Amino acid sequence: MSGSIEKDTRHMDVSIVIPLKDEEENLIPLSREINEVFGPCSWDWECVWVDDGSTDSTQDELRSLCEADCHHRFISFLENAGQSAALFAGFKESRGKIIATMDGDGQNDPSDLPGLIEAILCGECDMANGYRANRKDSGWRKLCSRIGNGFRNYITGIRIRDVGCSTRAFRRECVGSLPKFRGMHRFIPTIAAMEGFELKEYPVNHRSRKRGLSKYTAANRALVGILDCLGIRWLNKRIFRYTISDRSSLNKRCDHD
Repeated sequence: MSGSIEKDTRHMDVSIVIPLKDEEENLIPLSREINEVFGPCSWDWECVWVDDGSTDSTQDELRSLCEADCHHRFISFLENAGQSAALFAGFKESRGKIIATMDGDGQNDPSDLPGLIEAILCGECDMANGYRANRKDSGWRKLCSRIGNGFRNYITGIRIRDVGCSTRAFRRECVGSLPKFRGMHRFIPTIAAMEGFELKEYPVNHRSRKRGLSKYTAANRALVGILDCLGIRWLNKRIFRYTISDRSSLNKRCDHD
């Protein structure tokens, strides 16, 4: 099942979509970094925050931020729906011709986004996918990620170096018809490649988490990740493509007696 992510994009160049849950300590410092990075840019830009049912004061912090700064907007879920739902909702809410994403925990570096956006604007690719060149996580988490990426690439037949990196930018069309399922966020570049969009990967910065707690563990992702990979493999095998070689004129007029 999929849903349209079309939106009026006439007045916005770039939308930054950030899902977050219980990140009251990280939100304001991250928003300041984003303003410092994008303030000097010539693009018309916005930052769309998606509160995934936070139970701390995240929503209050978002409301204050968005009332004070017109570059920032937010939507808030009534209850936790997951990162995939938060990203999907953020894509629908955004107005940019180019969409960029990052996590709300402060580990992704906003200063990486302009370079990824420029790669798209100059025609290098349709999606610029970041990979964490010097990942600031435990050895166990890095091992689990390496195994997961390898398995996912083997099963789907599409090589993505670091699908767990949320630092990326892409043309709006890349996510125009995403299937709606839990775990979709781990397959965004894979699905875009399946749809025929040009992907390139670029090294990006990764930082240690300074505040708050991670919402993920290897255990809560392993089994569902395997099932999702099998589903994407099936979809990739069954996907169809076509090219229109000719068509009749849209301006043809029929005169009746």
